[in-house]
Amino acid sequence: MSTKQPRLTPLGVMVLALLREGDMHPYEMVRLLKTRRDDRMVSVTNGTLYHTVDRLNQHELVAEVGVDRDGNRPERTTYTLTDAGRDAVVDWVRAELPQNDRPAQFRVALAEAHNLEREETIELLSRRRDALAADLEGHRNGLRDAAGRGVQDQFMVEVDRQADLIEVDLRWTERLLQRLADPAYLWGMEAALAAKHPRRSETKDSK
Repeated sequence: MSTKQPRLTPLGVMVLALLREGDMHPYEMVRLLKTRRDDRMVSVTNGTLYHTVDRLNQHELVAEVGVDRDGNRPERTTYTLTDAGRDAVVDWVRAELPQNDRPAQFRVALAEAHNLEREETIELLSRRRDALAADLEGHRNGLRDAAGRGVQDQFMVEVDRQADLIEVDLRWTERLLQRLADPAYLWGMEAALAAKHPRRSETKDSK
């Protein structure tokens, strides 16, 4: 097997994050991702997920731990998360969370940010907040400059929209940082499990 670290896709990260909750087979991964509506963030099909799991297995980020058969259904291979896979989730989230120019990756990083410690999450999101503030200032300055040069508004509507979207994102990020600064705000996978909020069991009856 190859030990070279692969370039993780958002779906790959979500698969690794699922396995932090416990061993499971790809069929259950698909079911959970769709039940939780995580397919809002990444495209989830049986083909893409099985391909992703196979690639993760080749790179030793996951490992096979058993094969079972339910009646006449095909055999299902159960996978577990390796130490390398656990580290890969954290490294990927750590790299993507402070970014403000890759919205698709950021959504997944934010969804999995609970895999980081509270203090590090605050630090990374603070970096993103500062980047958003600088980006917003650049857009607003560009709009003022265009207006001063007599550029018609019809040519600037996209820039105006983007400025408003950045402003909303910035306000939301500041509110999240305020919540994270409160020690009473529950944060982290272990804390959530200790508070008896398991994610896998919540969807068992929806099968």
